[in-house]
Amino acid sequence: MAKFPERGAGSFTEVTTGGRPLGTAGTLRRFRVAVEDGTGQDATTFAAEVDAILGDARSWVAAKRFRLQRVPKGAAAEFTIYLATPATSERMCAVGGLDTEGYTSCRLPGQVIINLARWLTAVPDYGAPVSTYRAYAINHEVGHQLGHGHEACPAPGAPAPVMQQQTLGLKSCLAYAWPYLAGRRYSGPAIP
Repeated sequence: MAKFPERGAGSFTEVTTGGRPLGTAGTLRRFRVAVEDGTGQDATTFAAEVDAILGDARSWVAAKRFRLQRVPKGAAAEFTIYLATPATSERMCAVGGLDTEGYTSCRLPGQVIINLARWLTAVPDYGAPVSTYRAYAINHEVGHQLGHGHEACPAPGAPAPVMQQQTLGLKSCLAYAWPYLAGRRYSGPAIP
């Protein structure tokens, strides 16, 4: 199992380079990427993985209503994706009134906060590789930034909707990391 610090410096290194536009059509929506100092994680490597996830044909850009683009430090952006230690992510999420118990990731307006422990180790009994969980975490929290709410498992044995809180259990669904399945938006019943 991967080792990770529970607490980092509380400061962040923002990626200083931009990426190509992800997706093929629609309004361009910009984001930045930052990694907490003292985590042992490379910000450029994290940014490349975020780009690969958000640029995947099964990700949010499949709607062809918008494109996403990572911009460099200091550039205007709609939101920032942070990779933060459990202690820092808990503190950041609490500012918005969210209690993550240092365990889950969260989204606040303009901030997608990914918990380092979940990024490196996923969750017990997830039933899929860490890479699948990472894609789920990014798509889920960015989904909130894009205005999507939580959804429930639609049926036992079905793929879990990306907006299901898969970190807290699959509820008889199977791990699935993407908002699109077989070229169509895949969702479950809305949770009020």
